[in-house]
Amino acid sequence: MLSFLLMTSMSVVASAQFGIGATLSNDFYNRYSNPSDDIAHSANGSILLNLGLGPKIWVGGESFSISLESQAVIGFFGISVPDTKGLGNLAFPIMAKMNFAGMSGMNKEGRFGLSLGGGIQYNRTELYYLSNDYEERGVERSYFKTYIIHAGYGFGISGFAAQFFVRYGFNPDLDGANSLNIGIQYDFNFSKLKNIDDPNSRL
Repeated sequence: MLSFLLMTSMSVVASAQFGIGATLSNDFYNRYSNPSDDIAHSANGSILLNLGLGPKIWVGGESFSISLESQAVIGFFGISVPDTKGLGNLAFPIMAKMNFAGMSGMNKEGRFGLSLGGGIQYNRTELYYLSNDYEERGVERSYFKTYIIHAGYGFGISGFAAQFFVRYGFNPDLDGANSLNIGIQYDFNFSKLKNIDDPNSRL
């Protein structure tokens, strides 16, 4: 996926616009499953207060762009329901995306659009209050890597975009490891946001 994105970006770079900004997200649901240790339940999930923030850059045009982004996504109340042993989860997705129409981050007129991408994500569960009983039994909660694929659909105008997304991660080298994030993402291309007051960009 990443090599395809790089090849595509080379074909449009000559006439491309560049943008830099930020991306925010709110997971309606996330779930991270640690590699199996045959001691404790491996998964941790959350539906409350899952917030992400990070930088984003774009290269492309109004109908299509390539972007690179990263976030820190924290779930303050992530929990393992079958055996409550701690709270919180944290993820660091690093992605390259192809953005179409309203998701390009470059379009002046309001449009709906699609984003597709992939990358890697580092995940950790039970950030705090890990039970001493589980620690004594050998349970450790360190970062583990998943390979992620992303799909999103939403609306964008003049450097701002909002999209509903699903992001799934897997790692065939780590038995049982996977990740799932479902939510809303907001993108802000600072170089284009100033155009939102341009009469030519108004609907």
